[in-house]
Amino acid sequence: MAARVRSPEFPSQFPWLNTDRPLSLQSLKGRIVLLDFWTYCCINCLHVLPDLKYLERKYRDCLTVIGVHSAKFDNEKEIENIRQAILRYDIEHPVIVDRDFEVWGQYAVRAWPTIVVIDPEGYCIGHVAGEGNREALDEAIADLLEQHQNQGTTDFQTISFTLEKQAQPLTTPLAFPGKVLADEATNRLFIADSGHHRIVVATLDGEVLDVIGTGTAGLTDGSFDTAQFFAPQGMAWDGQNQLLYVADTENHALRQIDLRRREVSTVAGTGKQRDRFSLESGAALEIPLNSPWDVVLIEDILLVAMAGCHQIWGMDLADRTIGIYAGSGGESCVDGTLDEAAFAQPSGIATDGTELFVADSETSSIRGVGLEEDATVRTLCGSGELFGFGDVDGTGETVRLQHCLGVEYALRWLWVADTYNHKIKQVDPQTRFCKTVLGNGGNRGDRLNEPSGLSVAGNFLYIADTNHHRICRVDLETLQVQTLLLSGLCAPSLCLPS
Repeated sequence: MAARVRSPEFPSQFPWLNTDRPLSLQSLKGRIVLLDFWTYCCINCLHVLPDLKYLERKYRDCLTVIGVHSAKFDNEKEIENIRQAILRYDIEHPVIVDRDFEVWGQYAVRAWPTIVVIDPEGYCIGHVAGEGNREALDEAIADLLEQHQNQGTTDFQTISFTLEKQAQPLTTPLAFPGKVLADEATNRLFIADSGHHRIVVATLDGEVLDVIGTGTAGLTDGSFDTAQFFAPQGMAWDGQNQLLYVADTENHALRQIDLRRREVSTVAGTGKQRDRFSLESGAALEIPLNSPWDVVLIEDILLVAMAGCHQIWGMDLADRTIGIYAGSGGESCVDGTLDEAAFAQPSGIATDGTELFVADSETSSIRGVGLEEDATVRTLCGSGELFGFGDVDGTGETVRLQHCLGVEYALRWLWVADTYNHKIKQVDPQTRFCKTVLGNGGNRGDRLNEPSGLSVAGNFLYIADTNHHRICRVDLETLQVQTLLLSGLCAPSLCLPS
């Protein structure tokens, strides 16, 4: 904690979300206030949200949390996109849209995430950057509470807000689907219904076969009806053994779905988040993971895009061990050997059998990771810089993407979900040439909204069109886009008991 400094008041006329009225620090005098400076692309910012929710509930009578959304990417500056992120991550505190980093500058913030602590008299008494600070914040709030109660400077009036989820309740059959996996051999389509915390199994034409998970966030193994997930994302299919592997992202776990036995089990992770720079590896169920976002299966090895610690991991399914495959853990774009290479929030992963392809979201780049002995990491396209983003087709380092989250290899092309540009692009892994194929708008019906996952089966491309809460099916001959109708599927809150 530093010396007390009077907290700058919020600028007038700035947009607010998750509240029916603008707030001022003056109106919150008598309460402890936490300002959370965040941007919704940032995995570290997302890791802070459970800590804030814990503190909000523990100190509900005396604490107000305010999110200050200071956008990194251009796409994150749009108010409607921030609103969708609030809904997606179930944020329950007011958020001010920090235009052009004005509030950021007033509080001399230098990194995402940063939390500023304001005492009941309106003084800024400290700040902390990064994640993993729940205990320190808890202690600081408790000390402030005791001090100001003794001084008689508290005024814990009841405050309520109209949340976005109350104003716009989500009742669509899918909610923010993150990834999709199509298998032509079995005529199956697997959908990570991330916002509903479940996996949907359908035919490639949309006939729903199974819904796996209760629809309530949790970490529970068992039958399809009783199992629980927490914002699942990427999936990998073992057709020979009828096993589906799932990156259960917010549970920091890998799950296995046995379609023959109709059972879900945890195969890696402890349910607790791993420290970013830990080098520990070993028995899969004893090693904490850190926001696994996507998976791909190569023989008996499950490779994992471990977004939270900026690495690629590998799990040996035969001996049930797990550890780092590539990446130093530093958040950057560094090519070279597997040990010296660096990634920045890898969020999509695919393979052609000889190389691993990674959607490296925070550097807006597509990376290639060798699978042979003495393998290396290369950058196929994108600037390779944390702030090198845009929307430019071309070759190699001249290409500009914007927070790409999905990648698929099929028909000798890489298909890329250029998420924040709302486009689908193709990349030639040999020439490194990149071109836009979908998402230019117009009258073709191909408008997308933050697509995050891709999969090809036969002559169709399936897209998880995340913010439109739908799966699209694209005819690759005509590039005609259709919304896949999922017969009989409903939101968990609207499903009638069977």
